[in-house]
Amino acid sequence: MWIGLGAEEEEGELGWQSEALCAQTDPEAFFPEKGGSTRDAKRVCGACNVRSECLEYALTNDERFGIWGGLSERERRRLRKRAI
Repeated sequence: MWIGLGAEEEEGELGWQSEALCAQTDPEAFFPEKGGSTRDAKRVCGACNVRSECLEYALTNDERFGIWGGLSERERRRLRKRAI
């Protein structure tokens, strides 16, 4: 899930965000209430061409909330632990 781009970031390391399907979707789906469904957000991520870039961004920047690259914060935490 992306938040927005500054002009200098559009073509730089965050250029992938302009292609993110979540940019065309209700952001509420990517930040569900505790215990809420992540199904809709993950479905969007599953069809997104920049899913891997999004996940890499979330892991690199230690994003703690929301669905990024098709994974919840808990799933990203598990992924980080396995990588260590």
